Amino acid sequence: MSVPDLPGTEESTMQTVVVIGNFDGVHRGHRRVLAEAVRDVDHPLVVITFWPHPVTVLRPESAPKLLSDLHTRIELLKEAGAHEVRVIRFNEAVAAMSPHDFIDRFLLPLNPVRVVVGENFRFGHAAAGDVQFLAEVGEGRFDVIPLPLESVRDEISCSTRIRELLAVGDVAGAAEHLERPFRFRGVVVLGDQRGRDLGYPTANQSVPVDMAVPADGVYAGWVTRLDEPGAMPMAAAISVGSNPTFDGSDRRVESYVIDRTDLELYGAEIAVDFVQRLRGQVRFSDVDELVLQMGRDVEQARRVLS
Repeated sequence: MSVPDLPGTEESTMQTVVVIGNFDGVHRGHRRVLAEAVRDVDHPLVVITFWPHPVTVLRPESAPKLLSDLHTRIELLKEAGAHEVRVIRFNEAVAAMSPHDFIDRFLLPLNPVRVVVGENFRFGHAAAGDVQFLAEVGEGRFDVIPLPLESVRDEISCSTRIRELLAVGDVAGAAEHLERPFRFRGVVVLGDQRGRDLGYPTANQSVPVDMAVPADGVYAGWVTRLDEPGAMPMAAAISVGSNPTFDGSDRRVESYVIDRTDLELYGAEIAVDFVQRLRGQVRFSDVDELVLQMGRDVEQARRVLS
């Protein structure tokens, strides 16, 4: 999805409620902010978000793996109540803006009556702007509603924590913070076709270097075609990794749709929703051992998803 190179916000002729944030993953904390904003039924909700992730520009060596691509983020924000999503291309010019300049350039043209943010919201050069500053600037023009951070069993719900859970394969824990299963979406590409020969044909997706996926291993989950409106999720056993038994090197997500050998998915975009980790990645001594374990994985996935 393209984002304009020159940052800016078209002026709104109507009053709005505005929510600002990065919103990677649109997790439960983000959703609470949006839920508070949509309580105002008299004004449309406009969400301001940033692309690429600011850390990619400020400290590229520390850039986080993303929980969702921009297209998915916008979809999730609209599902959560946004009438419009304004995407700011984050670059050096935006990073250098003072908090005052940020408000003048991006916020005031939206004619806000209310701005809803998390209590830890920071903005402007060197993160110099905070909720208090925003409220001071907005006095007499718009209200500022700061919301406390959301938690799951004393763990703050944030994108960083979700990445940490995915990195150890805890997809169930990640789902609690997301309030939905973690989803990986992508186009099905031609793989090695070994799965078909072994009786378990898989839909293979390449893993972009900037996207998060669960730790290498086998999972139970669901596969949904995104190129067919209304397509139903299909139960699947899902492998994440590089096929060490066959000395593979490319990291992929490979999904076997349980009891289906008739699917033709090459070139189709699919979504893979991870429900539960079954085991870690293993290098097997021979193909027969691998096939036996694949059978066990499929049966375990079937039980989990039933």
